[in-house]
Amino acid sequence: MPWRNYRDPLHNIISLNESSTEDRLIVDLIDSTEFQRLRRVKQLGLAMFTYQGAEQSRFTHSLGVMHVMTRALDLLASHHVISNEARVVGRAGALLHDLGHGPLSHVVEKVFSFHHEDWTRRIILDETTEVNRILRGFSADLPEKLNALFLHNYSPAFVSQLVSSQLDCDRMDYLLRDSLMTGAKYGIYDLEWVLHALRIDESNDRIYVESKGLYAVEEYLQARYYMFRQVYFHRTLRSAEAVLNSALGRARLLMSSGKLTLQPPDSVFEKMLSGEKVSTGEYLQLDDTDVMYRLKEWSREEDTILADLSSRLLDRRLFKAIDVAPNVSEDFWTNAAGIVERAGYHPQYYLVTDRASDVPYYSDYSPVGMDPERLIYVEAGLPLAIREISEVSDVVRGMHGYRIDRVCVPSEVAGEVSRLAHEHSGDSQSSSAGN
Repeated sequence: MPWRNYRDPLHNIISLNESSTEDRLIVDLIDSTEFQRLRRVKQLGLAMFTYQGAEQSRFTHSLGVMHVMTRALDLLASHHVISNEARVVGRAGALLHDLGHGPLSHVVEKVFSFHHEDWTRRIILDETTEVNRILRGFSADLPEKLNALFLHNYSPAFVSQLVSSQLDCDRMDYLLRDSLMTGAKYGIYDLEWVLHALRIDESNDRIYVESKGLYAVEEYLQARYYMFRQVYFHRTLRSAEAVLNSALGRARLLMSSGKLTLQPPDSVFEKMLSGEKVSTGEYLQLDDTDVMYRLKEWSREEDTILADLSSRLLDRRLFKAIDVAPNVSEDFWTNAAGIVERAGYHPQYYLVTDRASDVPYYSDYSPVGMDPERLIYVEAGLPLAIREISEVSDVVRGMHGYRIDRVCVPSEVAGEVSRLAHEHSGDSQSSSAGN
């Protein structure tokens, strides 16, 4: 029989049987123009500045998520009745879940003011896209069902949970894949045991984990915590993002004042940077190459700020990220801006605040009345009963959110700003104690 095989660094071989109607749909979606575009969008954005092996694409990740979903559904089907429709919607949804990602994945979403999830749904529903035509060719209402899936309005609900929740196929793939490709071992956990322990709580239409899988899920949640702390929030990665955001912000200002014109004029990149609305077809023209091309062009601009910022990113002369106290005083920012300005830099672009946070599991508040998508359920106790994981796991109860508070500045002034931050850290702590 005809088989389509994909060599994958994480899952080894992902095989699709082209004589199967269901697998043929998946193959056609993979071959679509919109999905092939994901080859040109990096999974980890600018992480290659920190981890040189982090060059994987959203294409490879999306294939992996589909593969994990297929395995999960196959294993669940040995214990539960799963309809053909649920299988198709789940596998197609897993494959296409990142279809709307823009250049460098999450990096430019704030600058361009969009959410990739919205674009994913828009691409799937737009009848001019190849993906939409393929889905409608399989079933006229399949695009709408996928839209409902991504909005968590699809029934059975456990399918949506497998695509996007606290314990989903997306995270199951990217933790292991990003760990492998970066060389950081923090994201390793026992995927096989998690998959084999998955079950469906049919009375409540939700996924839960058998008691034998509790430790594997604890390990999974710890992997997510450490990957955010050591990889996704890495100071060099975040400083690279700060340089890029400053460059894009400077370009936007120059464009609005008529001092910068992109070539060709009225390009999709120019429209997005200016905050103009673009069509689905226009949006799909964007990928990582657009950003890198602009940076190369801007590195030769007459505007010294834009030229310097662009060159810094291209040549990896990044800012330094310095930890600051969460409630550091206004005096710190005033003095830091003075340091940057005296060195010949514009504080608006060379003094960048970097704040972010993550919660490895939403257990800091009561699970009563919450959506199943925001919780993990496990089988525990005597007699065995399905419970929210923080009720039975000391490890999960001990997990707390992680937050970064940093300032990113050119390396030339990093020492002086670092000393200033240290001087003000005591004042901040005293202020917090007083409050």
